[in-house]
Amino acid sequence: MNIVKETAKALGMTQKELAEELGVSKPTVERWSASGDIPENAEKHLKLLLHNYKLEQELNEIKSSLKILSKYS
Repeated sequence: MNIVKETAKALGMTQKELAEELGVSKPTVERWSASGDIPENAEKHLKLLLHNYKLEQELNEIKSSLKILSKYS
């Protein structure tokens, strides 16, 4: 799976929504998704979006764990 598809899937975004986030047209994102040929700056943006999403997930897990632990303190 290429970074465009992986990012859209992880974030629950359509290609149109991803295009808006990246400031490009939907056909551009469709082309990147199909070909895997993505400009370096767009690829970095996608990787940062994906990394940020993963960090948010980890933070939510930590918050949940702290909430559970605080019940036993």
